[in-house]
Amino acid sequence: MAEKQPPPATRQRLDKWLFFTRLHKSRSIAQKAIESGDVRVNGQRITQPSFSLKPGDIVVVSFDRRDVTVRVLLAGERRGPYEEAKLLYDDLTPPPVPGEKPSAYAQATRERGAGRPTKKERREVDRLKPGIDWVDD
Repeated sequence: MAEKQPPPATRQRLDKWLFFTRLHKSRSIAQKAIESGDVRVNGQRITQPSFSLKPGDIVVVSFDRRDVTVRVLLAGERRGPYEEAKLLYDDLTPPPVPGEKPSAYAQATRERGAGRPTKKERREVDRLKPGIDWVDD
């Protein structure tokens, strides 16, 4: 007799789904985020990691610097690579507005190479200035 495979799960625990989609690094981190109220499903704050998600649910995850809004497309089977995880959801997060004022965190961080020059860069600039004679030893 050929055994039939069980049908693919249509519902899945919220913490497992967040872990499978790579929105959180581990399942325990996902559980803590849910318990602290950082996750909303269909507009309602969820505090139980065992909440069952189904395809079509809208999940909003609040991170430190931004909120991510996604629509559940499939239940996950495993934590695979990013390309596989992207198939589990549809990203509905609006893109940042170009003229919008950056957050305090964005203002505090700079791109690499911006800001004060290094000692080597300062010496190179000084060599380009007229009137300063550097003697190379």
